[in-house]
Amino acid sequence: MTNLLPLIIEPGELLAAMPAKQILIIAVVAEKDFLAGHLPDAVLIRPDDLVSGIKPATGKLPTKEHLHRLFSRIGLSADTHVVAYDDEGGGWAGRLLWTLDVIGHTSYSLLNGGQIAWANAGLPLTTEITAPAATNYAFTIDRSFIADLDEVLASLDDDNVIVWDARGRDEYLGEKITAERNGHIPGAVHLDWLDIMDKNNDLRLVESEVLREKLSDLGITSDKQIITHCQTHHRSGLTYFAGKLLGLNIKAYDGSWSEWGNHPNTPIDV
Repeated sequence: MTNLLPLIIEPGELLAAMPAKQILIIAVVAEKDFLAGHLPDAVLIRPDDLVSGIKPATGKLPTKEHLHRLFSRIGLSADTHVVAYDDEGGGWAGRLLWTLDVIGHTSYSLLNGGQIAWANAGLPLTTEITAPAATNYAFTIDRSFIADLDEVLASLDDDNVIVWDARGRDEYLGEKITAERNGHIPGAVHLDWLDIMDKNNDLRLVESEVLREKLSDLGITSDKQIITHCQTHHRSGLTYFAGKLLGLNIKAYDGSWSEWGNHPNTPIDV
């Protein structure tokens, strides 16, 4: 299916496109926040719908059966173009779009700045609930978008692979305790997910050329395999999407630090 909309879309562009019946707008927010106000015709996916929740690596991909129920419930079909948004700068929306890549649904967009940008543009929010017609969404899991622990371990001696750690600097340095063992994957480069947001522009992504330069300075370039992670592959949902936007060869380590840092034998630098 040809994408109806660009990979990243501004609020005004989405407003103009919203009469199209093939567009499914998905809010990835807490239920209470969705009920307080959301984009017209949006359907809800709660953040915890997108993760397994099984400790210690709570952010791993849920089962295929869970994902089938989830995407069938919200009415996803092969000819649907998804527009994802959240209310925090794009982490959860990016996590949803990574999940869509994993299930082979590549017709999608991210609303730049999410609900913050939409509301600040004076565009309408509603408390009305849209009840989508359920589907029976069939798919296969494409693991080429997922890096598991063994693949990350194997990459440590591979100069063609760059691990992008999207956590806070204190986590990267092992100063903040988030697991049994703390620090970072040896050789991983650090760029906080917050540093790819434009804090003066409704938390939109920074301009593409600025972002490309930031990443290039760290060795994150199109000729490398990029593996991105955070603590639970929530914040790295945004860094994954940013890599896609720039045409990078990127995948996500969904086990992230909650797996690596709680494993007894993984190598760690501080």
